[in-house]
Amino acid sequence: MGTVERREAPEESVAGRSAARRSQKASDRDIPARGRAGESAGERRQDFRPLWVEEPARRHPLPDPVRTAAVRALLVIAVTLIQAMVAFLCTMAGSWLAFPMVISSVVSTVVATWAVVDVWVTRQVWNQRYGVVSEPSSTARALRRERRVRRREERAALREEERIRRRGGAGQLSHP
Repeated sequence: MGTVERREAPEESVAGRSAARRSQKASDRDIPARGRAGESAGERRQDFRPLWVEEPARRHPLPDPVRTAAVRALLVIAVTLIQAMVAFLCTMAGSWLAFPMVISSVVSTVVATWAVVDVWVTRQVWNQRYGVVSEPSSTARALRRERRVRRREERAALREEERIRRRGGAGQLSHP
């Protein structure tokens, strides 16, 4: 049974499938695999089942510019590690090449650090330009709602005081 059949019939249990497979194999154990009577090439192909089924990716894990910077950084880091190893081996062997290799390893380390920072900056820039959809969170909405209510109440209180002043003090119980 192929992967497609398994996906279409999820109600069939694993135990049922394995029992069916065992009974199918048990019935023709005494017949050699190549020369089974009445079996064509097409029937033999049904038994073939791939180890995995490739599914297309939903989306790339990284945007293209970030992936490019990451690959560049990985290559620079790999070259730096190789240079460091060669510098170490040249130093151990006492070769004249040890000093230039150590200097180039130091320079490569600086370049590798720059490459990693470049990945980080590229990712930040991409997220800022294309990646983030700005939606306020529910807590931010609630805080804004509370502030709006407070401002409305303050404005209503100010309007009430202004209205009382315009009347010339009418409605006050006592004068200050």
